[in-house]
Amino acid sequence: MGAERTAAGVLPGHPLAAHIDDFLADLANANKPRNTIRAYRGDLIAFAAHHDGEIGDLSAAPVRAFLGEIAVQAASTRKRKRAAVASFCRWAVRHDLLGASPMDRIDTVTVPKTLPRPAPAADIAAVLGAICSRRPRKDVPVDVLRDRVLFETAYVCGARASEVCGMHVEDLDLRLDDEHARVHGKGGTVRTVLLDDRGYVALLKLYLARSGYTSGPLFRASINGRGGPLSYDAADSRWKKYCADAGTAIGIHQLRHAHATELINSGVSIEVVRRRLGHASTETTQTYAELADQVADTEIRAARRRRGPRL
Repeated sequence: MGAERTAAGVLPGHPLAAHIDDFLADLANANKPRNTIRAYRGDLIAFAAHHDGEIGDLSAAPVRAFLGEIAVQAASTRKRKRAAVASFCRWAVRHDLLGASPMDRIDTVTVPKTLPRPAPAADIAAVLGAICSRRPRKDVPVDVLRDRVLFETAYVCGARASEVCGMHVEDLDLRLDDEHARVHGKGGTVRTVLLDDRGYVALLKLYLARSGYTSGPLFRASINGRGGPLSYDAADSRWKKYCADAGTAIGIHQLRHAHATELINSGVSIEVVRRRLGHASTETTQTYAELADQVADTEIRAARRRRGPRL
């Protein structure tokens, strides 16, 4: 199908086009994350290329063809794309557009369990230092100070970068010695995290004073402060630039992993870490404990090698 896409991103004239648009509009009205909506849009456009009929004729065959086309992609990616189609089919059934979901005949995608990859604290410090000093001079541009505070917020709070980009000034409670921030997470959840790093709090207050923000998006796209929230893509691009300046390669999500691992290594309970990260299940958080065990094993082996064999 070589036709151009509409502004909504759906192939014009396709039998599924209007339905996909309606589905995405319902997601937006339900306040689903913009990143999720954008990803689902792309996934459904690709899926639509395998079905030329009406929505009521959807069967398992085009789903299998779609999943076969992406078979070489990572399991996590294929699982997400399958989820997009499954969500669309459930929506169609709920709106009496489809008699039954063909996804009931399609097995789920199993994603091999992997441990998170936290970045070493020294590497994170090097990247943050490449942005500006801990106590930036008054001539540091506000957008550079913004970047430092944004990335340090992700690290100090253990928040996803997308969550940080969506924060508003109103989410901050900076009462002395009881500073907190509200973080809006997946599925419309909201959690409150303690801001227990005094240096970070001082930097945050300096940023607010320099920017003059008293309400609205905390991290804005334009230097003059009149833009909307900085997008995840823009934040990720800027993070990669600072990593290059520091001579290291750290994924932006590794800031969250590093925070969680540091808490576990400090003896903080799994349940407390779960609540701080906003995980729905303790099982997800448990991976950080397993990672801590691997780190401990590595240190023990290194100690044994230094000690040498027993006589």
